Amino acid sequence: MRTLTLVASYPLCPIVSFELCRQASNKLFFPCNISEKLAKASRVHKTYQLKAGFWESIKSGILNNNTTQVVEPPSTLPEEEEEPLPQEFVLIEKTEPDGTVEEIIFSSGGDIDVYDLQALCDKVGWPRRPLSKLAAALKNSYMVATLHSVRKSPGSEGNDQKKLIGMARATSDHAFNATIWDVLVDPGYQGQGLGKALVEKLIRALLQRDIGNISLFADSQVVEFYQNLGFEPDPEGIKGMFWYPKY
Repeated sequence: MRTLTLVASYPLCPIVSFELCRQASNKLFFPCNISEKLAKASRVHKTYQLKAGFWESIKSGILNNNTTQVVEPPSTLPEEEEEPLPQEFVLIEKTEPDGTVEEIIFSSGGDIDVYDLQALCDKVGWPRRPLSKLAAALKNSYMVATLHSVRKSPGSEGNDQKKLIGMARATSDHAFNATIWDVLVDPGYQGQGLGKALVEKLIRALLQRDIGNISLFADSQVVEFYQNLGFEPDPEGIKGMFWYPKY
């Protein structure tokens, strides 16, 4: 069936992919403007948006060891001005007792192998999707953010072990709106705050491109996860509607 489905990296952060969306029609997440938030923050709805305070947390930096600076977007973007280049930096670095150094590297450049992505989806228990469609989804995404583990053993320079441990992507109209999809983290790396950092960094990268209206779909089991990231109910009620073929 060509319908939407909630696919998930639960228990970390399941988010919509493409197979079952009838269950998600009341879980569309939207950002708000500050005036709407102040006027209607007490209302409870079934769709979610970004809290105004989240923008400040994004601007102030997500992790203490992150040296990337937020570029405040201009009110209007001249046609000749180029968008910011993709970011890549070390999110976490740790040294093991044997001297092996592991770096967790965040990138917004979309450097991802479709076979690595399929293997990661298998690890979190997502249903398999055709490789051709995975490749098309990656190619047509506005932004693909990844987390890679790079292990460097003493005396093995040039033989670093690199593997994909996290991914999230966003589609966009390249002007006003973006929607986040397919957030997943390797089960062996869950519980370390990497899912939270991945989503926050992706939003931050979108903001640097002057994309301010950021939405997502999420399974009801992880509503609290996204509320902790600053998403909240849409003060004007449900705006999302879905069309399905009648089989």
